[in-house]
Amino acid sequence: MSTTTTVPAAHHGVMKDLSFLDRWLPAWIVAAMVAGLLLGRFVPGLDTALEAVRIGEVSLPIAIGLLVMMYPVLAKVRYDETHRVAGDRRLMGASLVLNWVVGPALMFALAWIFLPDLPEYRTGLIIVGLARCIAMVLIWNDLACGDREAAAVLVAINSVFQVIAFGALGWFYLQVLPAWLGLPTTSAEFSVWSIVVSVLVFLGIPLVAGFLTRTLGEKAKGRQWYEATFLPKLGPWALYGLLFTIVVLFALQGEAITSNPWDVVRIAWPLLVYFFLMFGIGLLASRALGLNYAKSTTVAFTAAGNNFELAIAVAIGTFGVTSGQALAGVVGPLIEVPVLVGLVYVSLWAGRKLFPGDATVPTR
Repeated sequence: MSTTTTVPAAHHGVMKDLSFLDRWLPAWIVAAMVAGLLLGRFVPGLDTALEAVRIGEVSLPIAIGLLVMMYPVLAKVRYDETHRVAGDRRLMGASLVLNWVVGPALMFALAWIFLPDLPEYRTGLIIVGLARCIAMVLIWNDLACGDREAAAVLVAINSVFQVIAFGALGWFYLQVLPAWLGLPTTSAEFSVWSIVVSVLVFLGIPLVAGFLTRTLGEKAKGRQWYEATFLPKLGPWALYGLLFTIVVLFALQGEAITSNPWDVVRIAWPLLVYFFLMFGIGLLASRALGLNYAKSTTVAFTAAGNNFELAIAVAIGTFGVTSGQALAGVVGPLIEVPVLVGLVYVSLWAGRKLFPGDATVPTR
């Protein structure tokens, strides 16, 4: 849970126990999405201004928002405890299989089932499925009281696999597998540099900043001061960064989304199914493996989330800014953000049902 949340009696309902900021988070996110869409649609030249300065293929304002969003979460991680995560074979194995085998395969299947007649959107969705989450998943995991140390380690591992495996998986799912199944293939060359920049900017910078903040803060004032005094002041900035990022993202893509409402609906259906299935599979599979609530939640969110920044950058760099592939990438966060916020509340509610007696289940 974010540091803005208080801890009342355990018998209270989850929604009643959340802070004002957390309780109304879905409303803030919807408002941010609407504001971004309206700004992008009705403010002439705004998208051009926001795109004027870039880091790789990503707008600088989006990069700033993501860094502000991720830094407080990574500053909460107890880095001296991450070794226990790396040694948990069940958690590591479940996450790797879900992220790099189940996720891409499921998105490939859903793309062909829902969009057999729309090859550009289908390809865009497959690219989204290959871009495993390294950014916003930290927010969702934190809000759902997942294991922060596990999330940091899994995100770092996903980042390494992203650099190594993205191009090979793209070749397999766009050319090799369709050919085996007698389906049309798609030729695409992905920029390894775009993937490296995405990882270095959106994970490397806030990870180093978070590590140094905790290390120096604890050395100067002690862990008690750091976690009881400093983190509660820093915590809300993660949500401020999230809302700012959403506004900018949808301002950049507002015209594309509002100009193609039916296409957005077509793309949205497989995404909805994907997010719910991946989260459910991740949570239940982790529980079946004997993982506790906190680790199961972390596995579920890292499996369900996607790196939309990378997916959009790859689609634009490979197929062009006005392509159907790029639009599919843009629709990704339009669906992912509200759905995964909803799954935070599902996780908090289901934790008590699926993990009775588990000490890591939040009582707030």
